[in-house]
Amino acid sequence: MHEMAITESVLKIALTEAARAGAARVTGIRIRMGAYSDVVPAVLRDYFAVAARGTAAEGAALSFVRVPVTMRCRACGWQGEIEKRHIACKNCGGTDLQLLTGREFYVESMEAD
Repeated sequence: MHEMAITESVLKIALTEAARAGAARVTGIRIRMGAYSDVVPAVLRDYFAVAARGTAAEGAALSFVRVPVTMRCRACGWQGEIEKRHIACKNCGGTDLQLLTGREFYVESMEAD
């Protein structure tokens, strides 16, 4: 159920930025999210529709940009995209990996009028 708290944060960001820009209505919100963020977009959309009722963001469309999981192998230096189900270096098979991308979750941009 962490999607509800996340939804409330996204809504707060959108309303704050809309007010700062003097916009009367938020029409779209673009969210950048990593594959390891563990947020379900469909659930976030549903919660957002409920949370935004009666606000300047009511009816705003949410869109998502997925960020793949990328790692750097500490053993051989390989860097690249990795599958969530097979966490090992594609070069040497090592598992001493540093996460580079994949945990992101933030409002990238929004549209308002």
